[in-house]
Amino acid sequence: MAAPNVRRPGFSRRAQYSTFANYVIAFIGVGVGLVLLAISSGHEERFAGLRTIASDAGAPAATVAASARTGGVSLWDVLTGYFTLGSRVASMEHDLAQARVALAEQAALKEENTRLKATLGLFEGEIKPVAITRLIGSTSSSSRRYATIGAGSTKGVRPGMAVRSPLGLVGRVTEVGAISARVLLITNTDSTIPVRRASDGIQAYATGRGDGTIQIRLSTTGLNPLRRGDAIVTSGSGGIYRPGEAVAVVVSLTPDGAIARPLSDPGQTDFVTVEPLYQEVLQSEADKAAEEGR
Repeated sequence: MAAPNVRRPGFSRRAQYSTFANYVIAFIGVGVGLVLLAISSGHEERFAGLRTIASDAGAPAATVAASARTGGVSLWDVLTGYFTLGSRVASMEHDLAQARVALAEQAALKEENTRLKATLGLFEGEIKPVAITRLIGSTSSSSRRYATIGAGSTKGVRPGMAVRSPLGLVGRVTEVGAISARVLLITNTDSTIPVRRASDGIQAYATGRGDGTIQIRLSTTGLNPLRRGDAIVTSGSGGIYRPGEAVAVVVSLTPDGAIARPLSDPGQTDFVTVEPLYQEVLQSEADKAAEEGR
């Protein structure tokens, strides 16, 4: 028996509905495509966003295809670059580390030069210092406060010489070695300095209290004229310290004087100057004046 000319999907309704749905979807797709084609032919900018999205979605595949078209030479470059990437990155990191170290050294050198200029500027037209050196150590917890400087007898440093920072008096030399010296700080309990109030010259003595502060005791008894914030400077008596060197600032009053805070903190000081004994400076000036008078 001959087969029928029209084939049907059988008696299954599911198969019939599936075939019908496929035809409907196909016709709808064709219709939508024709409509979009008609719209885009006159208004291309309306689909710019969709084209951009499609372009981005296909970019990775396009990149791979373009790389494949470059040939064997480009492929060799890619392979060699991959295997040498680690060494090149390590070299760049090494150069960057060296550059950072050099930058830090330059910044430290600039700051050190600034401090040195400030220290040297103290002596323009004044007493010529014996040495300008670094303060290489100090005791901060002991009641007997000392410091060590990096200059000794080879630089002309001798016991009794005053040690000064850009902010004020630090102390005086007590022991001298060849390349270093020990300094008795003004906050030491064994340190006593003739001082005066900078504003009117009221005489007093500054004695270290061993706790980082200084006791100011007036030379005369009676009403205490000191006030908080008064500047205390050396008086020049005794011939060790030259007059007018900044020592401390009054922070509180006592019945016979005041408690003062030193202006120069050894823990925050890098460079100091060592000054000659004031009595020797006076003697030298007197000798010069005598020679000129002859």
